[in-house]
Amino acid sequence: MRFLPTGEQSEFARTLHGLLGASEVPAAVRAWGAGDHGPGRALWSRLAGTGLFALAADEAYGDLGGLGPLPVELALGFVELGRAGVPGPVVETAAAAVLLSELARPGEEGREGEGDAGPAKRFLPGLAAGEALATLTLPGGGPYALDADAAAYCFTVSAAGELRLAGGPGEPLGSTDPARRLSRPAPGGELLASGPRVLAAAESALGWARLLTAAQCLGVGEALLASTVAYVKQRTQFGAPIGSFQAVKHRLADTLLALEFARPLVWAAALGLAPWEVAAAKLAAGGAAYASAMTALQLHGAVGYTEELDLSLWLRKARPLRDAWGSPAQCRAAVLREPRRGATGERLT
Repeated sequence: MRFLPTGEQSEFARTLHGLLGASEVPAAVRAWGAGDHGPGRALWSRLAGTGLFALAADEAYGDLGGLGPLPVELALGFVELGRAGVPGPVVETAAAAVLLSELARPGEEGREGEGDAGPAKRFLPGLAAGEALATLTLPGGGPYALDADAAAYCFTVSAAGELRLAGGPGEPLGSTDPARRLSRPAPGGELLASGPRVLAAAESALGWARLLTAAQCLGVGEALLASTVAYVKQRTQFGAPIGSFQAVKHRLADTLLALEFARPLVWAAALGLAPWEVAAAKLAAGGAAYASAMTALQLHGAVGYTEELDLSLWLRKARPLRDAWGSPAQCRAAVLREPRRGATGERLT
């Protein structure tokens, strides 16, 4: 199995990295947290120009702007989004595109139904082009919608298999990260589709949301580690940089190892999209990001607590992203539900 990205995939990631590096992302994050979505939307438009959001929409609906599904490319892109700390419902918009694409796909052999292309034709063009932001709630994904006040569409899928377009953002809730504005969607809303196909599409969308959140976690952890390494090289104590102290080196090495062990799990999950692989990737990447935040906070000392320092923007993301679209307990349960397999792939009892 190949875990290294191709040259084309790497070039796509470099393009996003350069675009985000030239943008004032921290300022956009602070404005987003204060309720001003203008800078964030401008950044969103530039990202859409790379085709990022079209990667989640099935290319079978090319007339609607789809280029995918390309989970590896999308995961690479979301690592860069996490590294830059991009605000907004990026995961939710991609998951909504997957949901609509799956719902529109014709029934496969042994499955009834021809698919419902109505919602896809109505919503996919705007999502794929990056013209519209979407948020959604899914069974097993938590009851709260992210940034519903900024999204053009708020989709909800009930446990009974009803896909609805919520009528409003609902009651706002507090969050550890001010740039992650949560709310409980308003009840009711327009019924778009219902039935077993909706639940199947929602399950697929949940897996993608979990995968892309894991990729974001990986990027957040890398950004925190890079900032911490740069800081410990500059700060001196007892006449020497604190980065030269053995205890600091060990802490940074442990943090790096956690990120490096999480990385192949994320790529494996993107290649296979098996639920247990995605859960394992989310568990490892979320834990590594949170460990990176704790390392950054400790080694920055008191200055790490200040909101004026850009580091705080990433510190506040680590814990919410670790728990979003699958808490550690949920991910462990998903991994344990998968039967053990032997070296040849056979199931073990």
